[in-house]
Amino acid sequence: MNTTLESIASLLGGAGLLARNPSLGSAADAPVTGADSDSRFAAPGHLFVCKGAAFRPQYLSSAIADGAVAYLCDESHADALAPVAGDVPALVATDDGLRPAMALASAEAWGHPDRNLDVVGITGTKGKSTTSYMLRTILDAGEPYSRAGILGSIETYDGRERAESVNTTPEAPDLWRHLANARDAGLPHMVMEVSSQALKYDRVDHLRLDVACFLNIGRDHISPREHPSFEDYFQSKLRIFDQADVAVVNLETDHVDEVLSHASRCNRVVTFSARGDRDADVWADDVVPFMGGIRLVAHTPSWEGELVVSIPGLFNAENALCAVAACEVLGIGYEQVRDGLAKVSVPGRMELLPSPTPRVVGIVDYAHNKLSYQRFFSSISKEFPGRSIIAVLGAPGGKAYERRHELPEEASKWADVLIYTEEDPAGEPVEQICRQLADATPKGQAHEVIVDRPQAIRRAVELALQSDRGAVVCLLAKGDETRQHVGDSYVPCETDGALFARAMRELYHN
Repeated sequence: MNTTLESIASLLGGAGLLARNPSLGSAADAPVTGADSDSRFAAPGHLFVCKGAAFRPQYLSSAIADGAVAYLCDESHADALAPVAGDVPALVATDDGLRPAMALASAEAWGHPDRNLDVVGITGTKGKSTTSYMLRTILDAGEPYSRAGILGSIETYDGRERAESVNTTPEAPDLWRHLANARDAGLPHMVMEVSSQALKYDRVDHLRLDVACFLNIGRDHISPREHPSFEDYFQSKLRIFDQADVAVVNLETDHVDEVLSHASRCNRVVTFSARGDRDADVWADDVVPFMGGIRLVAHTPSWEGELVVSIPGLFNAENALCAVAACEVLGIGYEQVRDGLAKVSVPGRMELLPSPTPRVVGIVDYAHNKLSYQRFFSSISKEFPGRSIIAVLGAPGGKAYERRHELPEEASKWADVLIYTEEDPAGEPVEQICRQLADATPKGQAHEVIVDRPQAIRRAVELALQSDRGAVVCLLAKGDETRQHVGDSYVPCETDGALFARAMRELYHN
């Protein structure tokens, strides 16, 4: 497929997204081979998208210097950018049409690589990352090289690029670049987390999903910067079914009837249940924990068999069943599913940390909202009965304000001690966030505020070693991340696992 600047302009115009008739001149027949909104990826033959509150005209200058054949901007910024661009043509979108235009142009510019891949999209309030890693590990099982790319909140891998992720779901130009890389690298599968923000703000428009998985829904991401209400959040999530061939739905999710109603828009619906609901297409029974993992018996239309999942947490039976259901759709058999789940690992998800003493167990997890806390702590209390639970937690700055009330309330139902600390404060003072968490803590609950995260983790280890009944140190929300969002920057930091290990070395005495 030969995509030219004129064909993209015609496509955008036909969709009613352009505010002005473009003047393309001799560039009309120029081939367009990609689109970027990050000037670091600009290249000859690409369309450059000018977007975002932090956009600077010099980014456009840089992209043009690197060979961009044209640029896309909104009408509000068009006149200011014209002198910077010189004779490089502009596609000027309406102010409310820039995001849809960016998505449509990016898919076209990168050649619709989703047509050459099996793309599985996973959404839900909790469990997207874990399920993505489970499915990816199954798809790779038994192969000498990777067969599945992954796009999510932890890692981005597309066969050519591998990096720690910035967004759960990338902006449209980046998303389509990663899909094109996967196609060109010969990967047959792409597993991706699909966030409510991506669905609401057009990042995944025009993406064809072979399978859309819906894990669960809970109250989260409610703030002026994200979703103004739960209904807006929920409806954004449900949009995933508008672009999928097959829907995979958890029968245990809240609002399941509404989820199934929207899922019926797909050509096929496959249901799953980790609680033994035999009305589901894929269901499990005999779910039991063991140190470092869980066992269960899975039942699908194609096979029945025992599975060992190599990460702890009884709630991970639900994530595993979602991966099994997706494999049922993709035609992946029992042996490959069994082999993959037996060796799955998820950085920062229910990650057991090495400890020099069995009296202290350290666990890192990305749990960061009410639903994930309920599942995390319920599982910890069952798998480590009788031990003290010491939790290190925080809340992010500038968003999801409900967490500052919900997390202390939920954690207090399970933990003996809560330690409030830094967790991506962005533009807010850490002290202010921690004070709000402390103010929301139920009366009588032991808690401390230590804004420095390394010191907070050290204090948790100190308390754990003092416990006469053994302890579990729960390090929550940051997982395996190596950056803190402070102000407008991402500041390097040590992982929670590394901080726990250092504290144990310094404080534990044989």
